[in-house]
Amino acid sequence: MSPKQDSIPYAPLPQDAPLQNVVVILPSYYRYPPYYHCLRRCLLFIASFLLVAAVVFFLYPSDPNLKLARIHLNHVRFNTSPKLTLDLSFSVTIKVQNRDFFSLDYNSLLVSIGYRGRELGLVSSNGGHVSARGSSYVNAILDLDGLEVIHDVIYLIGDLSRGVIPFDTDTRVKGDLGVFFFKIPLQGKVSCEVDVNVNNQTIVRQDCHPE
Repeated sequence: MSPKQDSIPYAPLPQDAPLQNVVVILPSYYRYPPYYHCLRRCLLFIASFLLVAAVVFFLYPSDPNLKLARIHLNHVRFNTSPKLTLDLSFSVTIKVQNRDFFSLDYNSLLVSIGYRGRELGLVSSNGGHVSARGSSYVNAILDLDGLEVIHDVIYLIGDLSRGVIPFDTDTRVKGDLGVFFFKIPLQGKVSCEVDVNVNNQTIVRQDCHPE
């Protein structure tokens, strides 16, 4: 094929055609400083880290919080025959607080009572359910009959004479936290030193230490 057949016909401008100036305005582009992208990536990383930390903080399971809400000395009685023994009866109320955003099912709650470092007895209550971020109160009665107090009789007589008896309590609970379709085992324990007024059956001092 000849070059003439491939060429595009061109018509020259007329001699009397006015000349025109064409001005093309290009948009201006702002150049960010070199450290801008690095700073932006750092801010996005910090924001993502804080978001993940907040999710972990609110959703990570924590052990239930236990508190000895009430202890009542029902009766105390000495027996001298056939040997020196002591009968005690306590009524206790334990507050179980669920600090998580999921419900808590506990199997049992165990409460033990001691006097001057020696365990006197314990009682176990039935299981229960605590809603998310909720609390539940558990009542238990501990009857201790025929306790031998030969080693502590002098201290007990002195405490009864001043009207205040110091007791030690240990409360333990075991349960499962329901997270979606999973069950996460949890447990809690609190130890308390409690001074009970024998006359009005009230707590005059309570010092608890979660464990």
